[in-house]
Amino acid sequence: MKKAGFITLYVLLTTVFLSGCATLIKSEKDTLPQGPIEPQANLKLSDVPVPVGFRLIPKDSYSFESAGIRVALLKYQGKANPDQLVNFFKEQMMMYNWNLLNAIEYGERMLNFDRDNETCIVNLTPKGNNAVIITISIGPKAQKIPKKSEKPLK
Repeated sequence: MKKAGFITLYVLLTTVFLSGCATLIKSEKDTLPQGPIEPQANLKLSDVPVPVGFRLIPKDSYSFESAGIRVALLKYQGKANPDQLVNFFKEQMMMYNWNLLNAIEYGERMLNFDRDNETCIVNLTPKGNNAVIITISIGPKAQKIPKKSEKPLK
């Protein structure tokens, strides 16, 4: 009788334990935001959008502005689908008068933008488990150097 009670208790505890572990596994639907990605207020660069849910990594970031020239490298960490982030930046940067120059996608994604006197490079680096590091680099455009005369020398 004791043996039958022990087996029943063992089966019951095993069932409870295994069913409890099943709820610990999160699906991708639980971890990624649903619907379109929305911008949040960016206190460092008001004209460069950052998706909601991404936090600044202060120890890896800096910004400098003087006499109308800005230089910045800002890193943010959060969770999102990298392809949705590419679309987010393509759409949102246009709203701030940034022009997309090119996009390179090879695991990491890199988008190059420019406007008037500045360039902006956005790197999206997947880190596994839907985590993504966004690196935003801003700097002045190189000044155009006038071409030398192409007249032959005499």
